[in-house]
Amino acid sequence: MEKRINVSSTSKIAISGVLIAIGTTTSTLLTIPVLGAKMAPVQHFINVVSAVLLGPYYAVLNAFSISLLRNALGTGTLLAFPGSMVGAFLAALMYKYFKNIYASALGEVVGTGLLGALLAYPIYAYILGKQAALTFFIVPFSISCVGGAIIALIFLNIPAIKNLLIKGRE
Repeated sequence: MEKRINVSSTSKIAISGVLIAIGTTTSTLLTIPVLGAKMAPVQHFINVVSAVLLGPYYAVLNAFSISLLRNALGTGTLLAFPGSMVGAFLAALMYKYFKNIYASALGEVVGTGLLGALLAYPIYAYILGKQAALTFFIVPFSISCVGGAIIALIFLNIPAIKNLLIKGRE
């Protein structure tokens, strides 16, 4: 028996596709090199938007997909995986429990800027074979994710966006 996809699932898949396309294509246009890593504020914008609109599963899947595509296209590094995925997950959990876009943005900043930055260290040291302090990525990751989180908050607070996409969820 074939499983029927409901409208909600179809909408989530469509929104995910658009967000993944935006994240992948803008990585070459809006990449800022900071302390040896490629920072992409759009990824953090997408993490917060995915967290609020789609929930934890889609937020993490979107972050993973964008990181994978960016690496395949040569526009990203392996460091994109821990930062983006942990940030997306924590942003989605914060939104799920607090139903507040500001809590989601804070989850992104803590998830990427602190936890993701610390998880990037083993990849940098043991997989890429480079040396750095354990806390080396906290500042550049934080700069990037704070910028992206602020952009997401501005976007999600636009009245038309808020009424159309978030109404009744917060």
